[in-house]
Amino acid sequence: MTQAVLERPVTRERARPRRRRADQGTGYLFLSPWLIGVLVLTIGPMIASLYLSFTDYDLFDAPHWVGLDNYTTMFTRDDRFWHAAGVTARYVGLSVPLKLGLALAVAMLLNRAHRGAGLYRSAFYAPSLLGASVSLALVWRAMFSTGGTVDRVLAAFGLDTGGWVDQPQFALLAVIALAVWQFGAPMVIFLAGLKQIPKELYEAAELDGAGAVRRFRSVTLPMLSPVLLFNLVLETIHSFQSFTGAFVVSSGRGGPGDSTLLYTLYLYQRGFTDFRMGFASAMAWVLLVVIGVLTALLFRGSRRWVFYAGEGR
Repeated sequence: MTQAVLERPVTRERARPRRRRADQGTGYLFLSPWLIGVLVLTIGPMIASLYLSFTDYDLFDAPHWVGLDNYTTMFTRDDRFWHAAGVTARYVGLSVPLKLGLALAVAMLLNRAHRGAGLYRSAFYAPSLLGASVSLALVWRAMFSTGGTVDRVLAAFGLDTGGWVDQPQFALLAVIALAVWQFGAPMVIFLAGLKQIPKELYEAAELDGAGAVRRFRSVTLPMLSPVLLFNLVLETIHSFQSFTGAFVVSSGRGGPGDSTLLYTLYLYQRGFTDFRMGFASAMAWVLLVVIGVLTALLFRGSRRWVFYAGEGR
């Protein structure tokens, strides 16, 4: 009987690894569709793109290895590449702050509203759902074209600017306005962050004589800084990847005068218009590196202005 009692714990200890392996096998079985999707649809194409970036590939013939020639041509002999990079930098530098500022302002207004708040949230969020659609970009192009709605409204106030999408000095502004109009997603995130700020902090600041501006600077912004960082990173990445608006507004040419030639649009032209898929792949990897470096810089710089509750400072 004593031997049987001693054998039971040993048998249980041996059974636990088997049960654990069986549970892991079941988990991997349920994860297999996702794992296959990552390998086939993400990792596989990325490896193929990296290889193609070192080749001369026109979609019809077999890739021909050229080494760093695509990168050398891109940085030293392609003026349109640098022009597209400059246009994209202006686009990101204007659209991201304007979009986040508008999203925060509307979120603060909705945070005070009680009646109809859900309806307003839905109304402001709707453009974000439609922002990537070609139909919406076509409507936007019609609004900002010569004789369009914006042209007629400005002319009624004595501002005869003509169609924005037809003039190099205004065309990019029309694309930026389309991006800023889609502020619904960061607005919802800001609103969720605002509702997590304790009201006691505002009451204490008000008792100390702080006005609305001081309460915003000393309470709202510090407590909302992690959410602001989150939105800033997401919107920066999203802005570098913008394509549909510039493509539709400029009819795929980046005009007038290459004023709306975003980086992604030029990448598309080199890959699917000029059939230089190897060069386009190299551009894609340069964009990936730039976004990665900027994201790392944002996180590194956030140590100076992002406040986390419970953090000793």
